[in-house]
Amino acid sequence: MTERGGPGEPRSYREALDAWPGAVTLLTITEGRDDIGTTVSAFCPVSAEPPLVLVSLITGSYPAEVLSRLAWFAVTLLAEGQRVLAGRFAAAGRPGARLLLEGVAHARGRVSGALIPDGGLAAFECEVTSRVPAGDHLLLIAQVHGVPYVAESGRPLIRFRGGYLS
Repeated sequence: MTERGGPGEPRSYREALDAWPGAVTLLTITEGRDDIGTTVSAFCPVSAEPPLVLVSLITGSYPAEVLSRLAWFAVTLLAEGQRVLAGRFAAAGRPGARLLLEGVAHARGRVSGALIPDGGLAAFECEVTSRVPAGDHLLLIAQVHGVPYVAESGRPLIRFRGGYLS
């Protein structure tokens, strides 16, 4: 093990977090005339009763700004075969979600109105119940109001050390 500085050193902290494998999700929002989406690896369940999840978004990002005003969104747990889709939604300067989902089977959520791609491991339709500023992120705690699908099998897409595991 190589020490790279104290626990307060930002580079050392970020490098340490890169060693944390995380499931990759796709968060989508419908905002009036447009559909927005972003790849998110900071997603976790919070409670079974009531069904709550937590999503962490970078403060100042467009999805965080939109969800500071709107309450409804969808989250899709991506499968390992959806690496290209994750990359599309992670790219800087990306177009709207409808264009990014071109050629990918998807449906609009009945509860959230958000676009939900097929082929993931599961999808959730959520309503924000709490917004918590946390450093350079906005934490959204949301109640799950619908589960459009759960795959019978499949492996998750995992982010690890800045890339995706194969």
